[in-house]
Amino acid sequence: MISSAKISLSESYSTQDLGRFDVQRVRRDFPILAREVNGRRLVYLDNAATSQKPREVIDALIRYYEQENANIHRGVHYLSQRATEEYERARKTVQEFLNAPHWSEIIFVRSATEAINLVAQTYGRRHVGAGDEVLVTAMEHHSNIVPWQILCEEKGATLRVAPMNEQGELMLDAFGDLLSSRTKLVAAPHVSNALGTINPIKRMVEMAHSRNIPVLVDGAQAVPHMAVDVQALDCDFYAFSGHKVFGPTGIGILYGKSRLLEGMPPYQGGGDMISSVTFEKTVYNKLPYKFEAGTPHIEGAIGLGAALEYLMKLGLDGVAVHEHDLLTYATDRVGALPGVRLVGTAKEKASVLSFVMDNVHPHDVGTILDQEGIAVRTGHHCAQPVMDRFGIPATTRASFALYNTREEVDALARGIEKVREVFV
Repeated sequence: MISSAKISLSESYSTQDLGRFDVQRVRRDFPILAREVNGRRLVYLDNAATSQKPREVIDALIRYYEQENANIHRGVHYLSQRATEEYERARKTVQEFLNAPHWSEIIFVRSATEAINLVAQTYGRRHVGAGDEVLVTAMEHHSNIVPWQILCEEKGATLRVAPMNEQGELMLDAFGDLLSSRTKLVAAPHVSNALGTINPIKRMVEMAHSRNIPVLVDGAQAVPHMAVDVQALDCDFYAFSGHKVFGPTGIGILYGKSRLLEGMPPYQGGGDMISSVTFEKTVYNKLPYKFEAGTPHIEGAIGLGAALEYLMKLGLDGVAVHEHDLLTYATDRVGALPGVRLVGTAKEKASVLSFVMDNVHPHDVGTILDQEGIAVRTGHHCAQPVMDRFGIPATTRASFALYNTREEVDALARGIEKVREVFV
C-alpha cells in the first residue's frame, strides 16, 4: 500500500534523494514525448490540463479491446466475467491509492466535475436549504463553483467565499470566521489549478468538523503530485479525474464516507443502479453501484487502474522530490527573466508556474512557445475569479509532471526570451 506519509514541499532535499528518481527512464515510458512538434522535440508543459499516458496504460486499453471487450456485471460468459474482474480490480486499486477504508466507497464517474456535481445534487439537495450556506475558496476551478451556485439558487442558500492573500494562499483565519451553524458544506481544492497552491486541507477539515460540517476536496490537481490518504485527511468526499493522473479521459473518482453515501439518493436512474424494478417501486442497489447507472466507461476504469499502479510502483515520494526540484529551478529561472511576473507564489506549491509578461498577451506568448515545440496553457484556466483577484485577464501557465526535466525548463526560458524579442 502506498505510504500515508506526506512530503512537505517546502523541505530541503538532498542531491542523494533526487538521484533516486531516474527521470530519463521515466520519460521512456511515455511514447508521445519522443515526437516532434514544429520541427522540434516536444516540450510538454500543459500537465495541469491533461497528462500524457505511459505505455502501461496504453497497453491496458489495447488489451481490453483486443482480448476482454464485453459488458460487465451482467454476463455469465467468460469475456463478461473477465471484464468485470478487471473493472472491479481497478476500483480496489483506487481504494489502495487513496487509502480508503473500503472499496465500496469508490465510485466511478466521468471526471472530478461529475463527482462534485453528484455530491451537489444528492447530498447538497438533501441537506442544504433556505438560509443555509456553502463555503468555497477564492481559488476554485469553475467546476467547484458552478454546481454550488446552481444548488444555492435552487434552495435559497448563499455561496460564501474564503479569501486568499497576494501570494495565492488561503487566509485560514478568515476561513475559520466564515464557518457557522449555517454552513452545511465546505468544498475546497487540495491544489489550485491556476496557482499551484497546496491548501492545508487537513487543518481545514479539522476546523470544519469541529462544527460538524462535512468537507469535499477537489483533488484533481493533487493526486498526480503527492500521496493522498483520505483517512489521514479525514475528508468526507474526495474527487479527482483520471486524465490528469496519467490515465484515460472520461473517467474519474468520487470517494465518500460510507455513512454519507448510504444516506444520499441516486444521482441517475437506469441499469445496474437497481436491485429490482417494478412499475410500482424500485429498490436501489448497494454501494457503490447505486451511483453507477448504465454501462460505465469500462476501459477507462481499467486504464485508470493501470495508471495508479504505475504511480505506486514508481513511488509518489520520489515524484514529489523530483517535481519540487523542478518547480524551484523553474521559479528561479523564469522569475529572473526581464518583464516576467509570477502569479501565485505560495510557500507550499505543487508544479504550476503561472506568469504574465509586460505588454504581451498570454495568447501571444503561447503561440510563440508553440512554434518552439513548447506546449503551455494560456487563458483563465477555468478560474476566472482567480484572475479577477489578481486584476489580470489571463496568465501563461507552465505545469510540470514527473517526466519533465530541467532541460525543458531551460527551453521554456529560451522561448520566453524569444517572445520578448518579437514583442518588446
